[in-house]
Amino acid sequence: MNLSEHVRTLGRGPGRSRSLTQDEACDAMHLMLSGKAAPEAVGALLMLLRMKGETAEEIAGFAEAAGQTGPALPPVDLDWPSYAAGRTRGQPLFLLSAKLVAQHGQRVLLHGWNGSDQKVREGLANAGIEVAHTADEAARLLERYRIAYLPLEQMHPALFRLLALREVLGLRSCINTVCRMLNPGNARASVQGVFHPSYRLLQADAAALLGWPALCVIKGGGGEFERHPSKDIVAFGLRDGRSWQETWPPLCSQTRRLAAREDLRVSDLWHGQSSPEFEVQTILGTASLALRTLGIADSDARAQALWMDRHTAQAA
Repeated sequence: MNLSEHVRTLGRGPGRSRSLTQDEACDAMHLMLSGKAAPEAVGALLMLLRMKGETAEEIAGFAEAAGQTGPALPPVDLDWPSYAAGRTRGQPLFLLSAKLVAQHGQRVLLHGWNGSDQKVREGLANAGIEVAHTADEAARLLERYRIAYLPLEQMHPALFRLLALREVLGLRSCINTVCRMLNPGNARASVQGVFHPSYRLLQADAAALLGWPALCVIKGGGGEFERHPSKDIVAFGLRDGRSWQETWPPLCSQTRRLAAREDLRVSDLWHGQSSPEFEVQTILGTASLALRTLGIADSDARAQALWMDRHTAQAA
C-alpha cells in the first residue's frame, strides 16, 4: 500500500476521515521507515495524527513495525526509555534508580534521545553507566553490568530520522511516544515517564494491545520516569496484562522543583559525598516504583537496602 492511502484515510474531512487500525498503522510505519515514502506524505501523516490525536491502536501498530525493523537485542528484565526533550531539568537522578534495579539482579536496558538537552547523556558517565553503540556491545554490557544505555540514533537510525523531523515540522509528533513503546529487549516490564498526563492512559492502552505483561507510566520529572518525592504520584499501566492504576503518597515534606539543584552531580550522590534528603528520596522512590513494576515485594524496603549496600555490591 502507498503511504498516500493512509494519509487519505486520516484526512478525508469531517464525517469521512477515521483513525488507522493497528494493522494499517503498522503498514504505514513500515513504509515510513523504508525510506521509500515521499517526505511530503510522511509529514502530512504525522501532522494529521497530531491534529486528530493518536489512538492506542495507532501507537501500537507503529511500535510493532518499529520493533520488527530494529536490531535483535538480548532479552532484558526492565525496559527504561528516556525520550524527554526540549525541557530544562536538573540532574538525571533516575539513572541511579536504574542502577539500583540492576544491582538487584535485573537486566535493565536504557535507550533514548533527548534532543539538545545533554543532561541525560552527560549524566550517564557520572552515574557509571556504559553507553553501547551496537546491539552486540549492548549484549556484552548487559552480561557484565546488567545495565546499558543504547542511543536511539545508533539502535534504530530510520526511526531516529522520523523523530528528528520535529526540527523540520516545528512540532512534536507521535514518534516520541512510539519510541517510548519500542521495548527493544522484549522486557517483561517497562517504566515510562511522560510530561503531559493524558499520555499515561494512551501508552498503557497501547501496551495492552501489544501484549505486555507489566508497565508503569507516571508524570515524571522533565517527562522522564522520575518520581517527585514531595507530591502524590498517580501511575497507570498493566499488571499481568490487565489495566492497573495506583496513587502513592509523598515521601518527604520538602517542596521544591526537581531542577533546583543543578550543581549536584549524580556521582556525588552515588559515592556518598552528598546525601540531601530530597534527592535521595527521588532516587529511592523511583527505584521502588521500578522494582514494584517488576513484581518485587516490599519494594520500598528493597530500594532502601540496595541504596545502603550500593558500594559493597559495586565492589563485589
